[in-house]
Amino acid sequence: MGAVLALLSSVLWGSGDFLGGSLSRRAHPVAVMGAAQGLAALGLLAIAVASGSLGATGYLPWAIASGAVGVVALGSFYSALADGTMGVVAPIASTGVALPVVVGLVRGDRPSPAQAVGIAAAVVGVVLATNPGRDVHPDDRHPLRPLLLAGLAGAGFGTGLVLVAGGARHSVVMTLLVMRVVNALTSTALLATVLRSAPRPKGRELAPLALIGGTDAAANGLYALATRTTLLSVAAVLASLYPAVTALLARRFHAERLRPVQAAGVLTILAGVVLIAAG
Repeated sequence: MGAVLALLSSVLWGSGDFLGGSLSRRAHPVAVMGAAQGLAALGLLAIAVASGSLGATGYLPWAIASGAVGVVALGSFYSALADGTMGVVAPIASTGVALPVVVGLVRGDRPSPAQAVGIAAAVVGVVLATNPGRDVHPDDRHPLRPLLLAGLAGAGFGTGLVLVAGGARHSVVMTLLVMRVVNALTSTALLATVLRSAPRPKGRELAPLALIGGTDAAANGLYALATRTTLLSVAAVLASLYPAVTALLARRFHAERLRPVQAAGVLTILAGVVLIAAG
C-alpha cells in the first residue's frame, strides 16, 4: 500500500510542478509559490479543525524546517521550470532523492547492488541531460542557470522528504499545514520587501493557483502516509518519479523537444530512480 501511495504522490507532484512552472512564465515564481501555498494552507486548516488535529505535538520542528527549506526548493524549481526545458529540469531536481535514500540506509534500510547502480545511473543521467549541445546560441546569457537552480531544488526536495517523514510520525495534517504557513508567510515577506516590483498572478488565475497548491499538498500527504507504511528509501524514490509526468505534460502542451543526448539523460535518470526503488 505504501508503494501505491508514493506512486500516486509522484503523479500529483508532476502535474502540480507543470502547472507551477507554466504559471511562473507569466508571474514571479515566489508570487506563484506563495499564493498557491497560502490557498493550500486554508484547505489544510479546515481539515485540521474537522479532524481534531490541532492538539498534536512533536511535529512542529520538522514542519517549520521543511517549510523553510521548501521556500528555497520550490522557488528555485519554479524558476528553473519557467526558464529552462521542463523535460530536463524536472529529472535533475529528482536526483535529490539520493539524500533520503542515504538517510534510510543509515537508519537501517538494507543497501542493495540495484540501489547503488541506480544512484550511479542518476548521476550519469544528470551529466547527459545537462549537456547543452553544439546548437546553443552564443548569445544565450545564462544557459546553465536553470540547471543550477534545478540542482539546488533537488537538494532542497531531498531534505524536505526527510523532514516531512519526521513530522509525519507525529501528525501528517499539522506537518503539512505548518509547512505551508511558513512557506506562504516567507513568500509574502519577500514580495513585500526585495521583490516589490515582481509580477503577481492575475485574479483570473485563482483556480490554477488553488489547483497547484492542492496537488502539492495532496502529494505531500500521500508521501507522508507512505513513509509510515514502507521504507523511507523506497517511498522517497517512488515519489520522485514525478519528472516523467512533468516531461510528458510539457511535451503535450508546450511542444518541448529534447536533443538525443538530453533524452538519453532523462531516460537514464528515470531508469536510475526505478533501479533504486527495485533494490
